[in-house]
Amino acid sequence: MSNIYIAGIAMTVFGRHLERSLDDLAREAVSGAMKDAGASRSQIETIFYAGATNGPLQGQIVIPGQVVLSKLGFEGVPIFNVENACASGSSAFHLACQSLRAGAEVVLAVGAEKMNIADKSKALALFEGGWDVSRVEENFETLARFGEGVDIPEGSESDKPYSRFMAIYAAFCRWHMKTYGTTQRQIAAVSAKNHNHSVHNPYAQYRKPFTIDEVLAAPPITYPITLPMCAPLTDGAAAAILCTEAGLKRLSADRNRCVKVVASVVRSFTNRAIDAADQTVGKLASKQAYEIAGVGPQEISVAELHDASAVGEIIQAENLGLVPLGEGGPAAERGEFTLGGRVPINVSGGLESKGHPIGATGIGQLFELVTQLRGEAGARQVEGARLAIQENGGGLQGVEEAALAIHILSK
Repeated sequence: MSNIYIAGIAMTVFGRHLERSLDDLAREAVSGAMKDAGASRSQIETIFYAGATNGPLQGQIVIPGQVVLSKLGFEGVPIFNVENACASGSSAFHLACQSLRAGAEVVLAVGAEKMNIADKSKALALFEGGWDVSRVEENFETLARFGEGVDIPEGSESDKPYSRFMAIYAAFCRWHMKTYGTTQRQIAAVSAKNHNHSVHNPYAQYRKPFTIDEVLAAPPITYPITLPMCAPLTDGAAAAILCTEAGLKRLSADRNRCVKVVASVVRSFTNRAIDAADQTVGKLASKQAYEIAGVGPQEISVAELHDASAVGEIIQAENLGLVPLGEGGPAAERGEFTLGGRVPINVSGGLESKGHPIGATGIGQLFELVTQLRGEAGARQVEGARLAIQENGGGLQGVEEAALAIHILSK
């Protein structure tokens, strides 16, 4: 099987782009990726478009990809619309890899979202559909069981509306705290670290540094989560041109800047018990990816993990074998995940700081890793980066992500 390459990749600045349209954001990302790859529209054989919020927020319930991309001059080629909750962008990228394995030579994966609208409650309501809506009461009962035995301090619940998924992350936090002894301060250490990383990322939505104490003193969302531990509503787009060896010969890309996709895995949840830590979708997907790539977690130079809330980084660092189970919190507090540490994680600032435009998030993570492997990350560069891993999860089913993607990239 021919190697799969990322020949070109680009993203917009993630943030609140009240004055820009969805089409405009997508245009910037796609044009940037094509320029990076030395590709023309006529060379793109298939397109995978991720835009999970385009229907409910812009009213484009169906064919959002065809509508957006037609305004960029794409006609005739197959365009597939991909929705997999917060893993939509990574799922589009995975399908692009599958398309290359099936015989295509040059394909495009793109994600674009416009989540900041006048009615913020409408945007927050999107997250109500991120789990089985026919079992809402049962879902809440399951979350309550996660945190049984954890004392909730008075005044640790926000009086303002917040995303359903922060309640889900809070439940995961409480379970991790009572099971492994993880502390709120360790979770805050992840958040402070990612906000400090974001200072050096010109694409990040937030670029304000925080100390651990400032994170802890910030307005509460739901215990143990405070505001800086949460990803914001974000507008943005990201796009990647992928190709085979044969496709690369057709492009004008600089081969020395092309990055190999050595593993691409997407898995769905299983109906496991919450304490079956060896059967998490993240652990199973990463194990599969490591086997495909022929590498182990100890060889990873840099990682981008799904931290819609800070505890997500701790949980996934453990699931991916970057630290043993229960050691994610202490490792974060010791600085092991910090730029210059043992295994730098989310040097982009993560979803908490860089932003989380659902359909573009996964490709945005991959943009950071490609930038690192090219040695072009400037002040946030991980020295000697050669092997990178990405994890991106979406939705909730049972006691874990409904869908989860893992990609491993190499120079």
